[in-house]
Amino acid sequence: MAVYNHDSREVQFKIVYCGAPLSGKTTNLIHIHERLAPGTRGDLVSIATARERTLFFDYLPVHATEIAGYRTRFQLYTVPGQKVYDETRQIVLRGADGIVFVADSDPERAGENLEALEATRDALRLLGRTTDRLPAVFQYNKRDLPRAMRPEEMDEALGVARPSFLACAKSGYNVFATLDAVSQEVLRHFHTRRLQRDATLPPRATETGSRPASPPTAAESEPNTPALAR
Repeated sequence: MAVYNHDSREVQFKIVYCGAPLSGKTTNLIHIHERLAPGTRGDLVSIATARERTLFFDYLPVHATEIAGYRTRFQLYTVPGQKVYDETRQIVLRGADGIVFVADSDPERAGENLEALEATRDALRLLGRTTDRLPAVFQYNKRDLPRAMRPEEMDEALGVARPSFLACAKSGYNVFATLDAVSQEVLRHFHTRRLQRDATLPPRATETGSRPASPPTAAESEPNTPALAR
């Protein structure tokens, strides 16, 4: 859920990169971090696990949107893909505003992609969240592989019925396009919730010239928005 920092006048959104082990989640975040201006990003923090790392950092977009006088800042996280790290996955997903699901285009990893997707859904259910109410974007990574699965095959295997991004995180291809897409989904979702909340306020609170609406709370209801395909 969006978090307000009144001291810095910022509203922070959390985006979590999920996916199979070694599918490219870490490579996505490293590429993004390396190409952001040092003055706009925080330190890249790494927590090592057996086969991959959990990374996170925050950044301020170059053209940051203002919400009721607050600048937008995004926090990016990765979660381990192995099922043994279910508890870590659940902790990292807590309070997520959006998800990027990174799938490996190697046909031999198809089963691991599906297992990671189910693990993501299970973790969200345990948090009382539903996948049809959380903004999400799919990225089909490692498109440079000679035997990369066709996008249509990956759509069918994962049950994806919405546009996805073909990417190569190693070269940076479509890494920022994926991030931009999920960021815009998160902001649209947030503004929809604000409009729904304002619609329930007494008429005097929404009249022209009234004081700005106070920041929403985490208890606000969420609308139905496109998210992880079932």
